[in-house]
Amino acid sequence: MTETSSGRVVAVARDDAHRFSKPTRESIVLISGHGVEGDAHAGSTVKHRSRVARDPGAPNLRQVHLMHEELFADMAARGHGIEPGALGENITTAGIDLLALPRGTRLAIGDDAIVELTGLRNPCSQINGISKGLMKELVYVDDQGETVRLAGVMSVVLAGGEVRPGDGIRVIPPAGTAEPLRAV
Repeated sequence: MTETSSGRVVAVARDDAHRFSKPTRESIVLISGHGVEGDAHAGSTVKHRSRVARDPGAPNLRQVHLMHEELFADMAARGHGIEPGALGENITTAGIDLLALPRGTRLAIGDDAIVELTGLRNPCSQINGISKGLMKELVYVDDQGETVRLAGVMSVVLAGGEVRPGDGIRVIPPAGTAEPLRAV
């Protein structure tokens, strides 16, 4: 397993209520097995309303949502202005191709925090409230008939710690056979 240093934190966000966008903060605290301290989606079991309705005891594989800043420039070129936190992410990153990482990849963030990627975010139509037509840009079927999801990745917290804009992110690939991220 090879560790590489490849990215940084651009912004952090959290919200104590189930609103779509999250306000950015000076820092957030990740709690092992729980998520972002004070965030409505934190917990060891599912917190997203649609998932709670299906199975309230299911494990929360969506404790921390990460989004790549590079997506914002791509969407701006298509007429959709997006700022950090607007799509509900907790950590906005730069310099890492989050969507290309395999399931089980660990991201060591700042001095202490470590998250493990569980899958791709499967966004809902509330995204169109940010910008009309944005959902079609972030989730679509490609020429090979595969669904493409661009709305970031989900993770669980393995080691807690404070995370701030400017913190470095080290990518730690999973051991064994790499499996692609799927929607969670």
